[in-house]
Amino acid sequence: MSTVSYDRKAIIVNGKRRILISGSIHYPRSTPEMWPDLIAKAKDGGLDVIQTYVFWNGHEPSPGNYYFEDRYDLVKFIKLVQQAGLYLHLRIGPYVCAEWNFGGFPVWLKYVPGIEFRTDNGPFKAAMQKFTEKIVSMMKAENLFETQGGPIILSQIENEFGPVEWEIGAPGKAYTKWAAQMAVGLDTGVPWVMCKQDDAPDPVINTCNYWYCENFQPNQKYKPKMWTENWTGWYTEFGGAIPNRPAEDLAFSVARFIQNGGSFVNYYMYHGGTNFGRTAGGPFIATSYDYDAPIDEYGLLREPKYGHLRDLHKAIKLCEPALVSADPTVTPLGNNQEAHVFKSDLGACATFLANYDTKSSATVTFGNTEYDLPPWSISILPDCKTAVFNTARLGAQSSQKNMVPVNSEFSWQSYNEGSPSADDDGTFANQGLWEQINVTRDATDYLWYMTDVNINPNEAFLNNGQDPLLIIWSAGHALHVFINGQLSGTVYGGLENPKLTFSQNIQLRAGVNKLSLLSIAVGLPNVGTHFDTWNAGVLGPVTLKGLNEGTRDLSGQKWSYKIGLAGEALNLHTVSGSSSVEWVDGSLLAKKQPLTWYKTTFSAPEGDDPLALDMSSMGKGQIWINGQSIGRHWPGYIAHGNCGACNYAGRYDDKKCQTGCGEPSQRWYHIPRSWLNPSGNFLVVFEEWGGDPTGISLVKRTTRSVCADIYEGQPSLQNWRSPSSSKVNKLKAHLWCPGGQKISQIKFASYGLPEGTCGSFREGSCHAHKSYNAFQKKCVGQHSCSVSVAPQVFGGDPCPTSTKKLSVEALCS
Repeated sequence: MSTVSYDRKAIIVNGKRRILISGSIHYPRSTPEMWPDLIAKAKDGGLDVIQTYVFWNGHEPSPGNYYFEDRYDLVKFIKLVQQAGLYLHLRIGPYVCAEWNFGGFPVWLKYVPGIEFRTDNGPFKAAMQKFTEKIVSMMKAENLFETQGGPIILSQIENEFGPVEWEIGAPGKAYTKWAAQMAVGLDTGVPWVMCKQDDAPDPVINTCNYWYCENFQPNQKYKPKMWTENWTGWYTEFGGAIPNRPAEDLAFSVARFIQNGGSFVNYYMYHGGTNFGRTAGGPFIATSYDYDAPIDEYGLLREPKYGHLRDLHKAIKLCEPALVSADPTVTPLGNNQEAHVFKSDLGACATFLANYDTKSSATVTFGNTEYDLPPWSISILPDCKTAVFNTARLGAQSSQKNMVPVNSEFSWQSYNEGSPSADDDGTFANQGLWEQINVTRDATDYLWYMTDVNINPNEAFLNNGQDPLLIIWSAGHALHVFINGQLSGTVYGGLENPKLTFSQNIQLRAGVNKLSLLSIAVGLPNVGTHFDTWNAGVLGPVTLKGLNEGTRDLSGQKWSYKIGLAGEALNLHTVSGSSSVEWVDGSLLAKKQPLTWYKTTFSAPEGDDPLALDMSSMGKGQIWINGQSIGRHWPGYIAHGNCGACNYAGRYDDKKCQTGCGEPSQRWYHIPRSWLNPSGNFLVVFEEWGGDPTGISLVKRTTRSVCADIYEGQPSLQNWRSPSSSKVNKLKAHLWCPGGQKISQIKFASYGLPEGTCGSFREGSCHAHKSYNAFQKKCVGQHSCSVSVAPQVFGGDPCPTSTKKLSVEALCS
C-alpha cells in the first residue's frame, strides 16, 4: 500500500524522503486541450509535483448545482498529471485568493442568512465543510489519493488565513482549529498543509508563501520546511506596468531555501494562463494571468527562466541523497560568503557556496579549490568538489518572442446599444441608491442607475452659461455618465483605490433631464479581512451644485434600475442572438462610439502558433469567440509604474524590474486554438468607451530569435557529466528554435567581452574576429545546434588576460 508521511527533513513518499519541486498550473486558466502539453513541459522542466487550487465558484455556480466539465474538469486534469508520472498537491481551500473573482467563493454564499466568511460562523463552516467533503469524496471515488494509487500526495485547507486570524482574534483562532480538525477528519491518507498559518494545529503542516523563505521555520521541529508559493513574477493589474522577476534571483531564492534545509518548493505560477470570462478578481486584475511564469500565458517556454530553473532542478536532484539525510554545516568564507555542506553517514556529500553581496563578485576557497561567485548567487557542488550550477550564470538559452499579424482582415458590423429608459422592460424602481452586487448578484458587470433631474425654466445657469456641477460618489469600479442619452463623462478607480468620484459640469435643459449612470464592476475583491462585505456601485451622495437653490441632493429621490446590457439579454455574443437586431457596416459602421457592439467572422490561420487579438485601438469592454468569453479588454487603461534598468541582484518585489510603462497594461488577448473552427469563427466585441474596430488584428505568438550568453569557466552541468574534461572545452552554447522553425541567420556572435542582452547585444572592447564562423557553419538551416565555447573555435584568444564570455543571437523562421 502506498503511503505519504513526513518528518523534520522532508515529505516521505512510500518510505523515501524526497526533495520535491512543484509548480502551480490552474486548470480553469487554460483549456483541456492545453493541459497535456503544459504538464509535459512541467515534467521536462524538472518538476515532481503539479499544484492547483480548487475553484468553488466554478464548480458550484448555484447551491447544490455542480459543474465539473470543460475547463473545470478537475478529475481529468488530475488524471493527466498522473499519466505524466507526476504528483499533485490539491489546494482545496476552498478560499483560494488567486486574483480570482471573489477569492473563489460563489457569490450566492454571501446571501446565505447569518453568514460571515472565514471565521467561527456556523453557516459558513457548514457550507465550507459540505464543499470540501464533496471534493474529497470525488477524489476518493476516482482513487486519486496516493494511498489509493493516485497522484495526490498533499492537500491544503484554507489559504493564507494567518494574517486574517491576527486581525479578528479569538473567532479566527477557533476557526483555524475547526478547519484543521475538519480536514484531518476526512481521512485522505495524505498530509494537510496550511500556508501562512503559524499556529496550524498538528498534524497539519504550516508552510511559507513569499518571494523568499530561507529563514522560515515550521511551528514544530518534527515538521518539514515547505514553501508552497515562490512567486515567479506577479499579476498584472489594469493600470499597472508588467512585473518581471529575473531568472537569476528566482533561482537564487530556491537554492538559498534548499541550502537552509528546505525540502519542498512550489513555483506560483509555473504556468499562469488567462482569466477567461469574468473570473478575474481584485478588482482591476487583468485578463492575462501570465505572471512572468516559466511557461507563458500562451503555453510557450519563457527562456531563459524555464531552462535556468530546469538546470537548477537537475543540480538539486544530484544533491538529493545528501540533502534528505543530513543537516548542513555552515562555514563562513568571507563577509558575505558562506558554505553549506551536507554529508550523510553513507558518504553522500553536497555543498552550496553562497555570495550574498549584491554588488561584488567573490573568489572563495573551499576544499583547496577556488570558486568564483558572482554577486547575489549560489553555486551547487553535488560532490562537494565540482560546481555544476550557479544561480547568476545563465547556461540556458534565452529567446525573443514576437506578436506577428496574421493575414486576416476583419469585416466589421456594428450595433449601438444606447442608454435605456426607465420605462424599458426589466427595469424596477426604488427610493434611493442600491449597492450594485446586491442587485446584480454578479450575473453581469453592468448596472444602470436612472433618475430624472427637473430644471425650472427660471434657473440662472440657463442664461449665464455656468453649467451646474454634478458630483457622484461611487464605491467603484468604473462609471459612465449619460445626460439625455449622450455620454457626458467617464471615471474609474484602480487596484489601490477602487472608489471613484465623478465631478464635472454638465449641460442641462429646462424641464425633465434623464440622468443615466452605467456602473461597472471589474471583478469582485479576492483578498482582505471581511472582503465579502466590500461594496460596489453608486452609493452616493449624488449632488448637483450651481442651482438657484444651491446644492440639490439627488441621492434619496426615485431611481430606476436595469441589470446588465440589452445586448447581453439578447445574447448578441452568439450567432443566434446576433440575428435579433439590425447591424450596419461599411460607411455606416460606428467608430469611437460608446456602448457599441461589433461582430465579424474569420478563418483560423494555419499552423499551431498561439493566437491573440491586438486590441490596442479599443478602450474598454468584453470579447467573445464562438460564444466563449475571452474576458475583459481594457487597453485604454495606460500603465503607470517604475520602468527602468533591471539588476537581478538584491531582494525582489513587484515594483522592481517593471516593463510597459506608458503603454496599455494589456494589449493582447489570448484566443485558445481549441475554441476555433477552420472557418466561420464568430468574433464579438462590446466596447464601452468608444474605439475603432478596424484597428483590431489577429496575431500569432512566435519566437523571433534565440540567444546564448555564456561566461568562460562558468559552472555547468556538463562538468558533472564529463569530469575528466577541461571546463572550457566542456562548455557549449546550445541553440534551438521551437516547433517547426529553423535557424535562418546568425544575427550576432561575439567571443570576448560583448555587452547587452538578448535582442540588443553589441561588441565590447574585446572581440574574436571569427566569432560568427562556427555558428554559421553548424547552425544555419538547422532546428538546433551546439558550439563549444573555446578560443580555438573562434580563431584564438582575443584578450588573454581577461575572463571572456560568448554572446550569440540566431533568428528563427
